[in-house]
Amino acid sequence: MNKESNLYTFTFAIIMVLVVGTILAVTSEVLQPRKKQNAADKKMIDILSAIGVDATRSQAKEEYDKYIVDETIINNKGEIIDGLAFNIDVLFQYRDKTLSPDDFKYPFYTAEKDNQTYFIVPMAGTGLWGPVWGFVALEQDCNTVYGAAFDHKAETPGLGAEINTDIFEVPFRGKKIKNYLGEFVSIEVKKGGAEEGNLHQVDGITGGTITSDGVSDMLFNTLQIYDNYFSKVNNVNDTIIQSINSDNFNI
Repeated sequence: MNKESNLYTFTFAIIMVLVVGTILAVTSEVLQPRKKQNAADKKMIDILSAIGVDATRSQAKEEYDKYIVDETIINNKGEIIDGLAFNIDVLFQYRDKTLSPDDFKYPFYTAEKDNQTYFIVPMAGTGLWGPVWGFVALEQDCNTVYGAAFDHKAETPGLGAEINTDIFEVPFRGKKIKNYLGEFVSIEVKKGGAEEGNLHQVDGITGGTITSDGVSDMLFNTLQIYDNYFSKVNNVNDTIIQSINSDNFNI
């Protein structure tokens, strides 16, 4: 075949595309288990970070098994449903516009650390340039924030991207999602700064108003669902305790 001809050039190009494509496809398939494991390790690290546990990828599974004692899934009505909580990708679910609210699944993780119980809630929302997400750990009262960890895909460096820094995350500690009447109010990321002593506000990000609003909306929309569940459970537990105390008194 004439190497100077167009036919030779096209044939060579087609063969190279097929060869390179095959190599890439095989490589991708071979690496698939490792990619899944890396994604799982990253998720474990993110979950643990909400309760202040720092873990490397090599430690992720061991530390996760050490601190996470239970996984639960609820629906948008606050009812427990079957399934594996860890397998639910809340960000993918949030972005899937074919899902109705009734189709959403809300996983959460029960952790034990220093003889205390915490409930870790995952969430996803929308920032300025793309999705934002995070994990919020509630104390056993299901009201007080023990820790929070957030992240983003494409927020502006130095502005909205600050949501994954200690400067933004640490002030969530000790904040409340309910007011003194026991009503759900969530936590607002407030532009201009939180009011002094306000347990339901944290400082917004200077120059990152849209990202701050996105985090506020994410917190409200997600925590409201979980609060419905926790309130039901706590009311049932209170009723059981009152019944037991009443029986003991009668005895």
